[in-house]
Amino acid sequence: MEEPTSHRDAFPIVGIGASAGGLAAFEAFFSGMPADTEPGMAFVLVQHLAPDHKSILTDLIRRYTRMQAFEVEDGMPVRINCAYIIPPNFDMAFLNGALQLLKPVAPHGQRMPIDFFFRSLAQDQHERAIGVVLSGTGSDGTLGLRSIKGEGGMVMAQNPESTEYDGMPRSAIATGLVDYELPPTEMPAQLIAYATHAFGKPPRPATPTPRVESALKKIFVHLRAQTGHDFSQYKPSTIQRRIERRMAVHQLVSMDSYAKFVQQTPEEVDALFRDMLIGVTNFFRDPEAFKALEGQVIPKLFAGKGADDAIRVWVPGCSTGEEAYSLAILLAERQEALKQCFDVQVFATDIDSHAVAVARVGIYPASIAADLTPERLARFFTIEPGGGAYRVHKSIRDLLVFAEQNVIKDPPFSKLDLISCRNLLIYLDGELQKKLIPLFHYAMNPGRYLFLGTSETVSEFGGLFATLDRKQKIFQRKEDFLGSRRAGLGRLLQPMMVVDAATPQTVGKQPTASKKLPLRELTEQALLQQVVQAGVLVNAQGDIFYLHGRTGMYLEPAPGESGPNNILKMAREGLRNDLTIALHKAMATGDTVCCQGLRVKTNGEFTAVNLTVRPVAVAPACTEPGRSTALPQPRLYLVILEPTQEPVIQGPVGKPSLEEPTTVDDADARIAGLKQELRAKEEYLQTANEELETSNEELKSSNEEMQSVNEELQSTNEELETSKEELQSVNEELATVNAELQTKVADLSRAINDMSNLLAGTGIATVFVDHQVRLLRFTPAATKIINLIQSDIGRPVGHIVSNLPGYGTLIADIKAVLDTLIPREAEVQTAEGRWYLMRILPYRTMDNVIEGAVLTFVDITTARKLQDVLWSNEERLRVVLQSTTITLSNQDVGLRYTWIHNPNLGLKGEQIIGKTDADLLSVEDAAVLTALKQQVLDSGKGLRQKVLMTVDGKALVYDLTIEPLRDAAGSVVGLTCASLDVTGQQGGEPPAEIHQHEEKPC
Repeated sequence: MEEPTSHRDAFPIVGIGASAGGLAAFEAFFSGMPADTEPGMAFVLVQHLAPDHKSILTDLIRRYTRMQAFEVEDGMPVRINCAYIIPPNFDMAFLNGALQLLKPVAPHGQRMPIDFFFRSLAQDQHERAIGVVLSGTGSDGTLGLRSIKGEGGMVMAQNPESTEYDGMPRSAIATGLVDYELPPTEMPAQLIAYATHAFGKPPRPATPTPRVESALKKIFVHLRAQTGHDFSQYKPSTIQRRIERRMAVHQLVSMDSYAKFVQQTPEEVDALFRDMLIGVTNFFRDPEAFKALEGQVIPKLFAGKGADDAIRVWVPGCSTGEEAYSLAILLAERQEALKQCFDVQVFATDIDSHAVAVARVGIYPASIAADLTPERLARFFTIEPGGGAYRVHKSIRDLLVFAEQNVIKDPPFSKLDLISCRNLLIYLDGELQKKLIPLFHYAMNPGRYLFLGTSETVSEFGGLFATLDRKQKIFQRKEDFLGSRRAGLGRLLQPMMVVDAATPQTVGKQPTASKKLPLRELTEQALLQQVVQAGVLVNAQGDIFYLHGRTGMYLEPAPGESGPNNILKMAREGLRNDLTIALHKAMATGDTVCCQGLRVKTNGEFTAVNLTVRPVAVAPACTEPGRSTALPQPRLYLVILEPTQEPVIQGPVGKPSLEEPTTVDDADARIAGLKQELRAKEEYLQTANEELETSNEELKSSNEEMQSVNEELQSTNEELETSKEELQSVNEELATVNAELQTKVADLSRAINDMSNLLAGTGIATVFVDHQVRLLRFTPAATKIINLIQSDIGRPVGHIVSNLPGYGTLIADIKAVLDTLIPREAEVQTAEGRWYLMRILPYRTMDNVIEGAVLTFVDITTARKLQDVLWSNEERLRVVLQSTTITLSNQDVGLRYTWIHNPNLGLKGEQIIGKTDADLLSVEDAAVLTALKQQVLDSGKGLRQKVLMTVDGKALVYDLTIEPLRDAAGSVVGLTCASLDVTGQQGGEPPAEIHQHEEKPC
């Protein structure tokens, strides 16, 4: 057996699925193959086949293609320019370039072999997988196409007009993922053109060229402008692959040309947006992962919970909802096992409004049966009429709230017990992932769980999440003691607006040139104005926010327990006291404080430093509702440290500076004097420090009392802040629920309005009753038939007087319909003489439950009157025809008889209907009559003429009258002929000329 094709020689694999009517579709498909060129791909045909009958599909394909066609054997490798046909009673998968046959597990009639093959083809061939759905019933192939598109492949569907059975193509088209809708004969040419553009060029470089990057940015701009979503931070490889696939669909060769095409074609922006958001999802995707979640996480969510406690789950990037419904099913099963009801809330969000709409409806193709156990399918789904789809049961649907949300920029849900974000992070670049993981940590309750996709991880945020199951990507939230989550939450907080303190501001007026700057830009902006080598941004307490330059000469870590870095504790010898005084002075006065010539000890040597403490004003960031003044922000201070070129020795305050010594003795004396003066100052400072410590001791007790009060106030403030956050989160959730309810109310109002206008527009009187034949609702037209008023609602219909004197079995007929569920009809007449066609039908709900009966009354008074008139006219005509010897007939424009009354002929009417004169008469007589009748048809004018005809060998003279027969528009649609035997009567010879007379009404 040949080895599978290597990746180096890879070629597209086209999977073609069909069901009923598939033979004709396959025949048309291969008939459209070019006769002079090879397609450059392989074709694998999957059809619904009877398990006990030999397939003739292989022989059929060989007739219509010069390619080699094989019925698949287990392990058969796939070669280029060959066709492979699935054998009966097998499922087929694609693995490493070869076809594998498997015995089906599902019973015949419930198998989805096309979906099964398409999924394996997508997983093995990725962007080289192509799926084609042809004629067939049901929905097999729909979920498989989603997998192919998710891997970057291309999909086609037969246009419904060319199918014998359009169920499968329509189901595929309804997903919005189909690239081409074509008749089968046109598909091969389009396939070859697509493959040429998609795979007939060298692979793209790993790093995009500047020209490609420029085109990509333009495409991102158009996407953001039209959809409101920014894809520039998604993984470049994924984005470029999706764009190149769209280029191949439209056969565009360069990224620049596609960018122009997007600009000129708004519809392509929507198509590209859908391709970007293709979610490869299905119920209980990765069964082992969901099994681990069911065993390790779901029971813990309910542990210790009361009936009034909420269990909250968030599914960001829910796509069409399969994953969210899977989680809801697990939660429902756990509730049933505990035999207790809980307040379960599953929030499912996505940026794709179309996908959210599909998820809200909760209707999925019948092929989901392959992903669900028969027990779950029976318990949590109901089959739709026709059997082509399943609807999620209302008990599961009520657990979920679907909403359109962008997890990257919109506020998250909070107080969550489980976040299931599977296969979303793999599409985002590293920076976005670093924002989302701390965001998820913030949104979760302590000790709760994060469920990621098989290729995703929490990366460097191991301090936020502990690994519960490394293989199945289940993580548990840890407490954050180091504040690592601040980076992720920064986007939720409004940045501070920073302005220069030196900028003059008008009292009561907001600065107009304010800019929102992060702390780094704030610090560097202030430093650039001073042109300094080292600087530190601190608050009034000395806590360090940002360090600029090399500050090791002036600061060192303080010994003892490590906490927030504080500049007063880290200041080296010679800097601390003056820095403390300068910082307090700057805080008190709001002015810049300078200290020159400080001597800072570094590594045993002293360095002369100029110290500057400069306030940095912070503009208000927000304003409280209902108040005109903005909330004040804490002031920041920039500590600037600049070494001086020459050390400066400061003398006593108020004394002149020392002069240059003239002798050695003078210098020694002056040094001794300076030392003595310095010693005296140190003693003075020591005394002052002791006095200050004494004062501090006295104030300590007061401080402790104030601190106790402050702690209580701080605790209260923290509780208020927590309550505020909770209220904000609840408000966001209520807004989400409200938006969904508004959508439902709008849909319901629209449906009610449509129904009301429909009933009013038709004029059909309608009455709704329940099982006890009590009145529920009625339309205004029903009051003419039964004496109804609004207060009659709830009363038995038998207690209400009707206007149907001749019909006394109304109640009995309603009860009979409710008992047998067989509709009834009757024609009834009101006291005013009007006739109605009454129908009694069972009232069925969406769940196929009988909740009463519906009575409709259609006014047929006009029809009854017309019926009576027609009967009277027919009776008169019957009497006239029986008493006359004139032969009457009607003929169409082809001179075929459509009706005849011939009392004098031996032929019966059914022997003449449909025939012409040429079929009944001699050649000469038929020619005469045909000429006369054709003349009337052409001229539109009747004529009367005596004609001589031979009947049974006798020459007879007939008085013939021919009139045109017209329709309502006045067009001639036939003839009416009357003939009377006048042989032997006076003037019974045919005239020499034909005399026309004016047209008469028929």
